[in-house]
Amino acid sequence: SVSSNDLPEVLKLLVPQLKRKVVKGFMLDEKYGICPLLSHQPWNWNESSVHIDLPGWTAHGVDKLKARCEELALQPRGTRGESGGQTGHTYDISNKHRLGYSEVQLVQTMIDGVNKLYEEDLALQKKHGM
Repeated sequence: SVSSNDLPEVLKLLVPQLKRKVVKGFMLDEKYGICPLLSHQPWNWNESSVHIDLPGWTAHGVDKLKARCEELALQPRGTRGESGGQTGHTYDISNKHRLGYSEVQLVQTMIDGVNKLYEEDLALQKKHGM
């Protein structure tokens, strides 16, 4: 595990990734399939996101979802990007923090947080009669 504060070590991991086959803005990996490539921020390789349907949270209130994500060190966005707005009940969930944490910490935060949001969403769907 490498801290994102250790630039030489980050570059040792990043450069081979950037040399992989790139197809229309996505990186093709034999094991993981197609992965988004943030070409506008190549130094920010610790950024990842998950698209997830959260109809219960949408019914409960987007501001409440934002507050809950803050508690989980996550941030919700619409699927149209940072400024593209929200449509429907599908959210792009990403880590709030990107620097100063190891890859393991960031991935574990994402896994734990998204799993928690999903569990809570199921309860909110019941609460809102969905």
